Amino acid sequence: MFLTAALRQLILAVALSSLALVAATPVSAETRLDAGRACFSVSRIGEPPVAPDRFECSGEPSDYQKARLALRFDLSGLGNARGETVLKVHNSRFDRLQAEFVYEDGSRWDETVTSGDYHSHWRPGGQIAFEAPVRETGLSHVVLRLDRLASTGLLRISLTDRAESSAQFTLLAASIGAALTLLLIGASYNFGLAVASRRRFAFWHGAWALCMVAWGAIWSQFHLFLWPAMAGTVSSQLCTALSCLAVTLATAGAVLAVAPGGTPDRLGKAALATAVVIGLLGLPLAFVRSGPILAYADLVGGLMVLDLLLVAACLVMAWRRGNKEARMFAAGWSVPMMALALVQLVDTDGLLWGGGSQLLVLFASACQTVWLSVAASRTHLRLRIERDMARRAMADAKNLARLDPLTGLNNRRGFFEAVGAVLARGGSKGPAPALLLVDIDHFKSINDAIGHEAGDRVLTAIAELLARRQDKTCTVARFGGEEFAILVTGMTAFQILRFADNLRREIGEADFSTGPAPLAVTASIGIARRKGDEDFRALYRRADAALYLAKNQGRDRVVLDQDGAPPGRGRALALTGS
Repeated sequence: MFLTAALRQLILAVALSSLALVAATPVSAETRLDAGRACFSVSRIGEPPVAPDRFECSGEPSDYQKARLALRFDLSGLGNARGETVLKVHNSRFDRLQAEFVYEDGSRWDETVTSGDYHSHWRPGGQIAFEAPVRETGLSHVVLRLDRLASTGLLRISLTDRAESSAQFTLLAASIGAALTLLLIGASYNFGLAVASRRRFAFWHGAWALCMVAWGAIWSQFHLFLWPAMAGTVSSQLCTALSCLAVTLATAGAVLAVAPGGTPDRLGKAALATAVVIGLLGLPLAFVRSGPILAYADLVGGLMVLDLLLVAACLVMAWRRGNKEARMFAAGWSVPMMALALVQLVDTDGLLWGGGSQLLVLFASACQTVWLSVAASRTHLRLRIERDMARRAMADAKNLARLDPLTGLNNRRGFFEAVGAVLARGGSKGPAPALLLVDIDHFKSINDAIGHEAGDRVLTAIAELLARRQDKTCTVARFGGEEFAILVTGMTAFQILRFADNLRREIGEADFSTGPAPLAVTASIGIARRKGDEDFRALYRRADAALYLAKNQGRDRVVLDQDGAPPGRGRALALTGS
């Protein structure tokens, strides 16, 4: 319960932090540049830059995926501050990118990055930043030259000033770091839960969260701190493959969470099959560098929508069938579903400090993994409580099978189990264990004279008297009827006789009356000390023989079986109360 409450507080903290970050974002002065409206030219890689009058400003570029594409953006009238402009490019599937700033006085400045070497130009959120140097005149236009660009439809380009750019990158880095931290915690927790509870759902969800951590770290370019050579195309390809794999893992976790019996088999299999197809398509799609890439992306996007609908149907069906986990999982899945709907219906590329739809998905994934961790925790806690209750019931039943229902002492079975370990140490040093059999004298006459209820009270009172002596050296049991058994350890023969005689005297002096007439009760005790590795059956026979002698010699006495004495009266040492 504590863990569930803590996770809920964590969700609230993340939500409040996100709102605070949004509120702290300065009013955007960012200018988005549409690649579809730019003047363009296509040339062979390695040719000199195209002259300004050879740019085409109508139509769309083609045949550029294996060539050099130049895009010119006219900045006249945008009112950019002199020397304070930052150009941000959000796509990285190309071999080489050159950004050239052209000023109103005709001066030029350019910088170049290549796939595998972004220098100091990479920024959080999969962005590349070029800062225009300070000049007296404003910018006239910007030219981007890209070698082997995968698709202009994937380009996101914007201009902003340095102050806002710095604030955006700081907020973006903090947001991505928070989301990745939550995902990493969720992955670790779910893997631990999978080991503890042996539930497949926790493993699949942990694998999904770990996959999202890898995707988020690569998309955000945080991995370039360690592996700068991965900048560019390699990272973009890995992101594509990981995003498709994440859908497969998430679907497996959701379907298995409410199975078996929670959803129709066909519906669950359809969701899993769709997810597997998406995961398999992610591999070839990751390596596509030419052709209708946007069409391929739309196909996978459509399959993802279908997969989400199938998963939603599984959760709704499980909910209607009374599945206890379905409600929590449906709430968790509603977050990425709403995020996907928002991405499809609203242009989110300019939101969240340039992080756009990717950051929105990362936030939704972090919230989902925390929410589902809460659901898994509650499920695991409920199952653990049920398991503990079942174990407690089994333990209680087992204990009841060992106890005498009237007196609460061990019965014959419980006594055998308790003394088994003692007798197993047959060769240990010290005095040999001794078995005492205590039998109430003339007990049948008590039942016949004043009733069985009074006889039961006598048995209960004597049991309480014996129970007060029970400790690690003394084990007490009721063997049945009016006979009790005691196994003592660590006592010499003299100490055993004194112990037994004190017990006999205490029973004889106790008042067992239930009415005005006094009721005196006496007991006979037979004792046998263990010989070597003698088993319990032989020990019991000798103690029973000693008890028989005590009865025959007049009752209300203690008889100790003498080791090695011949059978008969001479084999016992007796203490009598008469």
